[in-house]
Amino acid sequence: MKKAPSVSRSGSSTARRRGRRAIEYALLLIGAVVFVDALVGEKGLLETVKKRQEFKLLEQSIQRARAENALLREEAKRLRSDPSAIEDLARRELGLIRPGEHLFILKDRPPTEGR
Repeated sequence: MKKAPSVSRSGSSTARRRGRRAIEYALLLIGAVVFVDALVGEKGLLETVKKRQEFKLLEQSIQRARAENALLREEAKRLRSDPSAIEDLARRELGLIRPGEHLFILKDRPPTEGR
């Protein structure tokens, strides 16, 4: 009788180890790809951090715009109800003067030392 089956068993065992090792490498490669994608992918950690920073900047911008909007509303309300506010704005922004007033334009001089 021949002992050929014992040789094929050891060959079969080696093939199984190679198959398992190939599966392990494939799983390791897939895991590495998933990790890299989670870190730098379209919805990865770095992109999420970047988007959070953009969100904070936009929130701050909205808060500034709301504060400016409130100030402008208050100024508009004041201009509708207070004639002296309209006069003050006209004098300041347009350089208007009342009849009979004199406008003096002083040229800027360099500051003197000691003042």
